[in-house]
Amino acid sequence: MIYLDYNATTPIEPRVKEELIKALEIFGNPSSSHIFGRKAKELVETARQKVANLIDADAEEIIFTSGGTESNNLAIFGRALCFTKGHIITSSIEHPAVLNPCRQLQRMGYEITFLPVNSNGIVDPDDLKKALRKDTILVTIMHSNNETGVLQPIREIGEILLQREIPFHTDCAQSIGKVPVSVKELNVNMLSIAGHKFYAPKGVGALYIKKNFIIKPLLLGASHEKGLRPGTENVPYIVALAKASEIIREEFDEINSHLNNITSVFMQKLLTLDGVRLNGDVVSRLPNTLNVSIKGIVADEFVEKIGDRVAISAGSACHAGIRKPSHVLIAMGLKEEEAISSIRISTGKFTTLEEIYKALEIIDFEIKKLGNRLWKKKT
Repeated sequence: MIYLDYNATTPIEPRVKEELIKALEIFGNPSSSHIFGRKAKELVETARQKVANLIDADAEEIIFTSGGTESNNLAIFGRALCFTKGHIITSSIEHPAVLNPCRQLQRMGYEITFLPVNSNGIVDPDDLKKALRKDTILVTIMHSNNETGVLQPIREIGEILLQREIPFHTDCAQSIGKVPVSVKELNVNMLSIAGHKFYAPKGVGALYIKKNFIIKPLLLGASHEKGLRPGTENVPYIVALAKASEIIREEFDEINSHLNNITSVFMQKLLTLDGVRLNGDVVSRLPNTLNVSIKGIVADEFVEKIGDRVAISAGSACHAGIRKPSHVLIAMGLKEEEAISSIRISTGKFTTLEEIYKALEIIDFEIKKLGNRLWKKKT
């Protein structure tokens, strides 16, 4: 079985698993003052520094969460709730963990601007400039798209917003471990991290909050995580997140090179197959992600058909017999039938070149089978 769905989730790195298991023995509450609590507290604070190092931040700027969705919600609602009303800017291709909070705020009376993207899936900074208002309280634009892998001009946007003194949040769930990420270079006030996207367990993440930047908590309780995320810290998973961060930081060049090499081979070969077209920018993209439309297929059926041999994902979902095309691909200008025929292939550090060639062989075989059936129907 070949796994090519790393953007959905990654397997736990063996060294991360080892650290997690060891941390399970430290059962103390980090808020307790006795030795059991102090040991747990030490693990959490050491972990905080390692996660901070990964994105060029200070340890005090890291808040631990349950993952990307919570981090995004805390950033967006936490900022919005500092005001009784206001204007927020996002893009039309965000993850639901950003789009849905923005839509909820819209229902609550906040004004939301959803920026368009071009045919390559990229937000135009000039569109952002035009959308800015005196009452803009937050801009939230993802660093890279989870479906297409396309990178957004976050640094340029950050510079614009820094000059205007407008807060900036970016969902960085898909970028960590694949491309360099520095909060100082990006000029962001908040940045979301999801552990299971870079070989840590599901259920742990972090939110970077720039020093002295104020947001409100969504949950009320004790003073954990500076009062922004009450509840006893999940020490073993936080330790696992830190280990994953440490490995990515130390081995980034090797991982990045591997992803570039194998995905480049995949893309070159895949685009020679009949009816296959790349979606998204060719250059400004994650080194591990390919989104393609395959003429004549229905993506979710195709994914299911090869699912016992190759794990990939579809650019559409079928619920109650109704197919819903990807909002990302539609926003890029694809026709509905093109979006419904789109698949996403995402590689990882454990993907081998042998697996790439085998997956290509399987995909090619199924496309040709489909082509033969279509030809027979026409004749």
